[in-house]
Amino acid sequence: MIRVLAIETSCDETAVAVVENGTKVVSNVISSQIDLHKKFGGVVPEIASRMHTEQMNLCIRQALDEMTLDDIDVIGVTYGPGLVGALLVGVMAAKAIAFAKNIPLVGVNHIKGHIAANYIEHPQLKPPFLCLVVSGGHTHLVNVKDYTEYEIVGRTKDDAVGEAYDKVARTLGLKYPGGPKIDELAKVGDKNSIDFPRAMLDGGYDFSFSGVKSSVLNYVNGCNMKQQPLNAANVAASFQQAVVDVLTYKTINYATANNIKNIALAGGVACNSGLRQALTAATTAAGINLYYPQPLYCTDNAVMIGVAAYYEYLAGSRADMHLNAVANLAM
Repeated sequence: MIRVLAIETSCDETAVAVVENGTKVVSNVISSQIDLHKKFGGVVPEIASRMHTEQMNLCIRQALDEMTLDDIDVIGVTYGPGLVGALLVGVMAAKAIAFAKNIPLVGVNHIKGHIAANYIEHPQLKPPFLCLVVSGGHTHLVNVKDYTEYEIVGRTKDDAVGEAYDKVARTLGLKYPGGPKIDELAKVGDKNSIDFPRAMLDGGYDFSFSGVKSSVLNYVNGCNMKQQPLNAANVAASFQQAVVDVLTYKTINYATANNIKNIALAGGVACNSGLRQALTAATTAAGINLYYPQPLYCTDNAVMIGVAAYYEYLAGSRADMHLNAVANLAM
């Protein structure tokens, strides 16, 4: 048995978990800062870092519960990408434990952690498969060749999809975090009422969401200037449909072109009901299996880092005391 103590502090959740053999969740502790950042309309990096410092030791104690560090075989920690100050808190804590107790240390890429979240609830899912990673900071189409081997076949050229959701939500006067609020509002709107643009980028597999975001802003400003009534639900539904159409089309198109029979979703936007419904319908029609984690494992958590660290450890990955936070870490 390999028991991993995992730490995740890439943004505004202080998360610590214990995972056995990459499949069994022994503990999962998440201290969220959403209420602190709401008043600012988004995450304030300095506040996030300070709160990680305050919560880290408490979260570690809660995750260990009736265990001790002597029961831990591996320390896994997110070292990028993310907010550098926030990442540093987790990395320093992990290094201190690894050094003091002489436990192997494994650095984990945050995006790889999101992908690994699918293994928790879907043990039948094994590489190779295609994964659509959608979050506030990332939009990647990833060919997962093995548990530790990845190829990015498509990525956003500008805004991440979650970032576009938050900016549109702010335009509509919705509070942070905007993504879930847009999703809820879209359920009561007419998705065909406004024709927002869909950026296909010449049929390739890269994404662009700055255009649709700007189009929504211009539409809302136009209504205000002309003193025309604005149906926020219709705007939300039409915006979401434009985004979902692009994500679904490119994902299914790549899978069918490359005879891929398994697709996974990962990242915070994987909670989006419109995206899940569209991909479910499209994969069913194409004879492709679709996997996604429950919402708890879509948003930032340490369980996914523990799963990824387990496979990295088996592959021989080890970090030393020079491990540092890398804000723009690539896959």
